[in-house]
Amino acid sequence: MNYISTRGDRSERGFSEILLEGLAPDGGLYLPTHYPKIDDATLARWRGLSYADLAFEILGLYITDIPAADLRALVQRTYTPQVFGTTQIVPLKPLEAGLNLEALSNGPTLAFKDMAMQLLGNLFEYELKRRGQTLNILGATSGDTGSAAEYAMRGKQGVRVFMLSPNGRMSPFQQAQMFSLQDPNIHNLAIEGVFDDCQDIVKATSNDLAFKRKYRIGTVNSINWARLLAQVVYYFAGYFQATKSNAERVSFTVPSGNFGNICAGHVARMMGLPIHKLVAATNENDVLDEFFRTGTYRVRKGAETYETSSPSMDISKASNFERFVYDLLGRDGARVQKLFKDDVEQTGSFTLSGEEFKRIAGFGFVSGKSTHADRLATIRDTWERFGTMIDTHTADGLKVAREHTDAGVPMIVLETALPAKFAETIREALGRDPVRPAGLEGIESLPKRYTVLPVDAQRVKDYIASHCGEL
Repeated sequence: MNYISTRGDRSERGFSEILLEGLAPDGGLYLPTHYPKIDDATLARWRGLSYADLAFEILGLYITDIPAADLRALVQRTYTPQVFGTTQIVPLKPLEAGLNLEALSNGPTLAFKDMAMQLLGNLFEYELKRRGQTLNILGATSGDTGSAAEYAMRGKQGVRVFMLSPNGRMSPFQQAQMFSLQDPNIHNLAIEGVFDDCQDIVKATSNDLAFKRKYRIGTVNSINWARLLAQVVYYFAGYFQATKSNAERVSFTVPSGNFGNICAGHVARMMGLPIHKLVAATNENDVLDEFFRTGTYRVRKGAETYETSSPSMDISKASNFERFVYDLLGRDGARVQKLFKDDVEQTGSFTLSGEEFKRIAGFGFVSGKSTHADRLATIRDTWERFGTMIDTHTADGLKVAREHTDAGVPMIVLETALPAKFAETIREALGRDPVRPAGLEGIESLPKRYTVLPVDAQRVKDYIASHCGEL
């Protein structure tokens, strides 16, 4: 299996090369040359596998330049009950009939990002050791990616992490998870802007090919195909738990800001997983909801990006969205290049033609929006009726999921994080604090280690250059 860029560069690269590279040289995102199609017999065989064995089967279709025995060992070391708290790894939590939560937040940082990041850390360490190289990881986070990446990479040989976050725009718990880490290979850079400013700096730095090569810059954001690929696995795992036979279909609702999590569902559907609907749930930053309703993708400026109680979705430029649009437009790289490099970068938006917009229905996508008042109501209702406490992002998903249910089709809402990460809103909704996992009771009071920088890609590059001799 090889990979090509969404912006027209059809030079094929192997998995291990794009694992360390991030963005393609033309600024596009990598996708496989084709999606492997899963037949009914294979689906039936996979139904009885453990999560680690299922992950090996799926990843093995896309990772063909790592020996199978090595890949199996990496996967078996990643997906263990010791790391994820249960033998099922991603158990379903039934609510009312036909509506389930898929528990994705039992990893070390209490967020779904651990599902992919724990594997990515092991893949990076393996590949760098195999090549005798080091890597400087540059990432941006609106809340959960940063801590998941840092906990996965801390202490890893040959890896440094430079993580950008919007200064003051994460929950105190999220901030403490990152800034309290004292490992010398972890660098937290608090940017005086919004998440999209952080993401733009990462892309600008990655597009400076001379700097990228000199300082060996890689990425852990969901623009890295390996991370998105790892997320494909839990769509299959959720489907198998919610159904008894391959004749059944399910729908998934995904709280979405950067479009990485739900894009993994798109990949699973393209492979042949019987998905009826993929429901994108946004908060007040409703760029994706607007697109799926109208065909217009309109990026908001920083001043128009709301600071909400589901901060990991406070995003108005969905970096993974380009992958779906590439497939939607029949893999026309020139058209994608025009839309994202010319139209979005020059005017801040694009609008699909009427014919292009009609194609969306064929990919199963629908969408909806949730507000702070909706979040409070959904958190309260879920606690009072089911005794289940959910976080703010999962509440966005649950609210929108109920707008798109169909009789006889199970709906699975992907859990985003544990409520302990968003105590202020939980108190507002329920009048009580969420329970914290053992060992995290006083995390906000730990000493913090971070650097505040302006919205300036050159300042970030200067910081990276001056801290590359520490390992």
